[in-house]
Amino acid sequence: MNEFGLKNPSANLADIGLQNVDSAFWNLSPAELVEETIILGQGELTDTGALAVDTGEFKGRAPKDKFTVCDNETEKSVWWGDINIKLNSETFDHLHKRLCAYFTNREVYVRDCYACADPRYRLNLRVVTETPWHNLFAYNLFLRPTTEEIKTQQPDWVIINAPGFRSDPKFDNTRQHNFAAINFSKKMVIIGGTGYTGEIKKGIFSVLNYILPHHKGVLSMHCSANIGEKGDTALFFGLSGTGKTTLSADPHRALIGDDEHGWSDESVFNFEGGCYAKCVNLSKEKEPQIFNAVRFGALIENTEFYPGTTTVDYDNVSKTENTRVAYPIHFIENAVESSMGGPPKNIFFLTCDAFGVLPPISKLTNEQAMYHFISGYTAKVAGTEVGIKEPTTTFSACFGKVFLPLHPARYAELLGKKISKGKVNVWLVNTGWTGGTYGVGERMKLHLTRAMISAAINGELDSVKYETLPVFGLKYPATCPNVPSEVLNPRTTWKDKAAYDRKAVELAGQFIKNFEQYTDGTSEEILSAAPVVPQEA
Repeated sequence: MNEFGLKNPSANLADIGLQNVDSAFWNLSPAELVEETIILGQGELTDTGALAVDTGEFKGRAPKDKFTVCDNETEKSVWWGDINIKLNSETFDHLHKRLCAYFTNREVYVRDCYACADPRYRLNLRVVTETPWHNLFAYNLFLRPTTEEIKTQQPDWVIINAPGFRSDPKFDNTRQHNFAAINFSKKMVIIGGTGYTGEIKKGIFSVLNYILPHHKGVLSMHCSANIGEKGDTALFFGLSGTGKTTLSADPHRALIGDDEHGWSDESVFNFEGGCYAKCVNLSKEKEPQIFNAVRFGALIENTEFYPGTTTVDYDNVSKTENTRVAYPIHFIENAVESSMGGPPKNIFFLTCDAFGVLPPISKLTNEQAMYHFISGYTAKVAGTEVGIKEPTTTFSACFGKVFLPLHPARYAELLGKKISKGKVNVWLVNTGWTGGTYGVGERMKLHLTRAMISAAINGELDSVKYETLPVFGLKYPATCPNVPSEVLNPRTTWKDKAAYDRKAVELAGQFIKNFEQYTDGTSEEILSAAPVVPQEA
């Protein structure tokens, strides 16, 4: 076997089953990986210098083909079901053996990196990929050890990624030809049959969502985080379309990270060393930080060029609406170098309520925070997905249900303990509709939402009068700097108050119905924060 690049002298691919690869390229620089990709005909440069690739058949994750090995480590701790699909140890070993055989006489690209910026929770990784651009993705998204660290670093976890290996469902016990499988006992993730790079990133996120809460008492979170000049950390949770990226990108606050974080007793820390941003409809005017990050070293996926040019047409979604760009976090000008901050002072749950029921901002009790955390509510509107013609409620536990190996209540209870101990303010922010439902009312203006978030962070809502919203029991401020008072009570913005009341009861019923799946294993404390539907309704 030929080996090229910087490697740990004691590193041996045979230890992970890869005895017969032709050549192993260790820890190549971004420039070398870009060059390799172009030479192999797997990508091309855009006019800004970014590397553009096509991920092939899969333009997104395949959650129905993500498996977790059920063994002595996981059998009684993992939340089994359609999110965590069981795979037995024998099938994993069979797939791993076949995957390794696939690499016989092939080239591989090896990356030593790590997750978790807080050194107390550092998870050393070795990522082995079939293509150079998947290795570039690992370089961009994970944290990067120093040259000296690489010389001695031993992996805690291994990821083997082979887009070209297609499993045989009948022979390999997979659902179809692609798969991503996690083995917590062997500390290994294997991925085959899909070129979508996000499977690498989310595989390790799922690993951390198990290890940190279950073994370390650290809350793992699907959120963005920033920090102010006074060292005050804020967290932003929200599903797609709620404004998480937009609202956490504040020129007056530094970015800790945009997607995955841990919250220990001492810190909030980024799991990653980069960003994997959506770039559909991206423009310099709307999101200048992301736009400017699409430069040499960045990896842009599944986009199209304007005809006859190498200029990316961000509005072209002919391949997928899930166009993405991966870049190291230092491509963002105001990123925190350490990727760490202190425990949060404020937490924001962002929801796009297309029914116009929820207040634009409300302050949650500890119980409500846990309840709404498990609910993870937003609404999709017409045009966001094929087939959606009217507002549709969407619930994703802990704002990241598909990445949770444990029961959602485990994360919520840990959140509640940390909120109580740190006296953290938790806010529910509706970035959706006001004055009526989608099609009748209007979307909450961004500058008003920003003003409410700024007021919350600056402590300007600490001493104002609060009123209570019926049915949901949410307390919202009667006044807020730079926000018209009539906007703060959603009911007063509706011309037809009776219609508002009916819609509030309807939405509350959907919250209650959704929560039925979590009742077993959830404490009475959390259940007490559910909406209360009037009996006459």
